[in-house]
Amino acid sequence: MRIFDPHIHMTSRTTDDYERMAAAGVRAVVEPAFWLGQPRTSAASFADYFDSLIGWEPFRAGQFGVRHHATVALNPKEANDPRCRAVLDLLPRYLDKDAVVAVGEIGYDSMTPEEDEAFAAQLALAVAYDLPALVHTPHRDKARGCERTLAVVAESGIDACRVVVDHLNEVTVKLVRDSGCWLGFSIYPDTKMTPSRMVELLREYGTDRMLVNSAADWGRSDPLLTRATGEAMLLAGFSDDDVDKVLWRNPVEFYGQSGRLDLSDLDVVAAVDPQTGNSILRGGS
Repeated sequence: MRIFDPHIHMTSRTTDDYERMAAAGVRAVVEPAFWLGQPRTSAASFADYFDSLIGWEPFRAGQFGVRHHATVALNPKEANDPRCRAVLDLLPRYLDKDAVVAVGEIGYDSMTPEEDEAFAAQLALAVAYDLPALVHTPHRDKARGCERTLAVVAESGIDACRVVVDHLNEVTVKLVRDSGCWLGFSIYPDTKMTPSRMVELLREYGTDRMLVNSAADWGRSDPLLTRATGEAMLLAGFSDDDVDKVLWRNPVEFYGQSGRLDLSDLDVVAAVDPQTGNSILRGGS
């Protein structure tokens, strides 16, 4: 079983986690920028953090044969802090980096006017830099948050197929599926989504545009729940090909739209742009 975790915060994990993940079949990850557990006090601290995401973390991952890419953004929670607003001016410096495959996490935490402004501005950056966007949905009032999220995405002019709306559940999945966006699900031990619930959603909605991640942030989490979901799929009667599509080919297809996904030396079959017939990966075999 080969696994590409499309949303995992490895900054909050130990090196031992990389070793366990590699042994479980995780061969590639995308790490989105997020908050660090306490408020940052200036944009300069974001610069140090972004430098770590494109420098230190790929080095840590590479020691175990795991390919690491990142997304960068001013996250929704800190979009409300005026000390952090200058990050929006800092982002272009990082959106040009080869290791950055999307703008994210962006979206909503508390659905404030400040979050509205930061969300719209960063969707505009995704369009300007021809990058996909990774969108965080609020932990509270999920249905209203999803509706508002999709309205802002539609207003931005970005193609829905270049947006993944994450942290979905049974209440929000149909809204996002019908929008044409990709659907992201964070699998946790106690909250958000479990492997068994994910299997039921895959039964009902199919495997197209479905992304399964372990998120693995500061709370109680498990970076191996992607594998647990794949095993639950097999036990439920899904085929090996179904599992490979959800855990590997789907994230490759989504982030491959950046033109920067480098999976060379991982024996990866390149995803193909259905319109041009050209590979959308850099590297690969």
